[in-house]
Amino acid sequence: MHVLNRFHLNGLRALEAAARLGSLRAAAEELGVTIGAVSQQVLKAEEQFGHPVFERHPKGLRPTPFGQEVLRYLSAGFAEISAGLTRASRQREGVLTVSVAPVFASKWLVWRLQRFREQHPDIRIRIDADVALVDPNTSDVDVCIRVGRGDWRNVRAERLLDQLVFPVCSRALAERLWHPHDLAHVPIIREPTPMFDWNVWLAPNGLDETILGDGPVFSDASLCLDAAVAGQGVFLGWETLACDAIAMGRLTSPFPDRYATGISYWFVTSRSAPSARAVQAFRDWLKAELSTGVRQDGTLVP
Repeated sequence: MHVLNRFHLNGLRALEAAARLGSLRAAAEELGVTIGAVSQQVLKAEEQFGHPVFERHPKGLRPTPFGQEVLRYLSAGFAEISAGLTRASRQREGVLTVSVAPVFASKWLVWRLQRFREQHPDIRIRIDADVALVDPNTSDVDVCIRVGRGDWRNVRAERLLDQLVFPVCSRALAERLWHPHDLAHVPIIREPTPMFDWNVWLAPNGLDETILGDGPVFSDASLCLDAAVAGQGVFLGWETLACDAIAMGRLTSPFPDRYATGISYWFVTSRSAPSARAVQAFRDWLKAELSTGVRQDGTLVP
């Protein structure tokens, strides 16, 4: 790595920022210096390389073929440095950042976090509720809780719980449901882009989606569950979504059968970073919370 001693770090930072942001002005704002200072740093770096890194155009900067090759490595290197410094800062502050789907966070996780805080008062939890698949190798996220098949590349993925689905509705509506065929005569609550369809539950009962009628459509599962609580129809829910509402008597499951969707909940962390104490503590707590709520038949209870 002695080759690094031949280059000024400020010049390399200016190159990376200018390439990523597309202009000297934007790079100057990010680095907190003048446009002239960034321009001088870029020129000095190009002199050290012995090749132009950018072509100058009225609309901004465009990397030369040589620049594209160099900047690819600079971008990756500075991203690694940023991730490492962020991780070190969070560990010093005792902050654990957890990326999780909003519906899992609002319907299950936040109601149980106080127990984690009581067991680990020195660890501060920051919940990043987002449906986007964050890469823990390059972001400031320590842990991702994700639903899928666990086939994500370049991460550690530990299965937490298989997802089982079943119809849920208000107690009043459940009085009309004695057999799965009766679902043809009640409103069905739907998401526009669900992770799975009703056939996951209907097919083992010898039925398919064609028997289902219309009903309200809501943009996410949390709203669908609230609509079911309000008596607006039957929703195909799952355990971490519905178990607390069932325990409080706000919802009921009119049929006993629960079927696997083929996807699971996973505890996802960086493959390259060592597992910090806070990450291990959160994983152990989460697994314990889930395991204490799982019956012998594999279903989850509060």
